[in-house]
Amino acid sequence: MSTDESTKSDKVANLEREGDVAADYLEELLDIADLDGDIDMDVEGGRAMVAIVGGDISCLVGNGGEVLEALQELTRLAVTRETGDRSRLMLDVDGFRAARRAELTELGSEASRTARDTGEPVRLEPMTAFERKVVHDAVAKAGLISESEGQDPGRFVVVLPPSSE
Repeated sequence: MSTDESTKSDKVANLEREGDVAADYLEELLDIADLDGDIDMDVEGGRAMVAIVGGDISCLVGNGGEVLEALQELTRLAVTRETGDRSRLMLDVDGFRAARRAELTELGSEASRTARDTGEPVRLEPMTAFERKVVHDAVAKAGLISESEGQDPGRFVVVLPPSSE
């Protein structure tokens, strides 16, 4: 095995360990809260991806994903405590984040069309870092440039028209 293959294999193994630690933490949390749900794990885009599915778990999403964001941070802290490495783990609950990703991709595409058609920058509503990343990716795919402005929690994406590139 080459050094590159070995390094890649080590990274995947570390991400799988992150997923295992997160799953254990979340299983315990579900037991404490007396909630039914199954844990799915994957590695995607250089991140451990963990999802809680099934049962009545909408309470773990909260208004606009607020509870999900907090639960993700707590899970990342638990993983970091266990592994000693900073975690970039992504958590989804009941498909909320996947559905939100689809909405934001469409929002980024629509903002790109508007910026292209009007020649004016398009300013979007404040978003979380995850949401901004999805929009930036959609704008880049449309061939335009976007940037984030403002300070959290009011940080937002601005899609620049082609003439501003």
